[in-house]
Amino acid sequence: MAAPTWPHPLIAREGWPWLAGAIALALLATWGAGAWSLPLWILAVFVLQFFRDPPRVVPPDPRAVLSPADGRIVVVGRARDPWTDRDALKISVFMNVFNVHSNRAPVDGTVRHVDYKRGAFVNAALDKASTENERNALVITLPDGRELTCVQVAGLVARRILCYVGVGDRLARGQRYGFIRFGSRVDLYLPPEATPLAQVGDKVAATSTVLATLPPR
Repeated sequence: MAAPTWPHPLIAREGWPWLAGAIALALLATWGAGAWSLPLWILAVFVLQFFRDPPRVVPPDPRAVLSPADGRIVVVGRARDPWTDRDALKISVFMNVFNVHSNRAPVDGTVRHVDYKRGAFVNAALDKASTENERNALVITLPDGRELTCVQVAGLVARRILCYVGVGDRLARGQRYGFIRFGSRVDLYLPPEATPLAQVGDKVAATSTVLATLPPR
């Protein structure tokens, strides 16, 4: 297995202001209220664990489709990719507030299209979140010409989708490309010939878990 090739801190940069604010409040409360500050220290620990961003080992198989997020599989099945208007294998990962929320590229490829849509904030574990919630889609062209769509979907509490890549950018498997705050999901629309390796209910880890494999082309 190959080691991650991009540098990043163990605490996601998106969380630095939140963590600094939580610690500052806890320190101020400790100075003014002593033991009554404990709830604020618990809040600071929660913020710390939410924004953790550990490095991950990248599996070596170039045909492997890697999980773009930590969480639990809530969908594995046939669907229509609304961004490419093609039949697809859909795999969805639900992230609760205790999961790592960095999003990572599932494949090597080039971003062909980016599409952000405003929407609702229903529970991201529900199927209708894919079509009703606020979301940001990347259509990625693989080196062999096939395409895959990776969609960040906001959740009931999540109110901010962050995406750091645009059209023409090249992605490497496991590369960090975005972040969603406070509970959400990521939908993958794979070529229909992909073989799923994940099942509904499985717990997965971004980059290190293989969700499916693509046949040679």
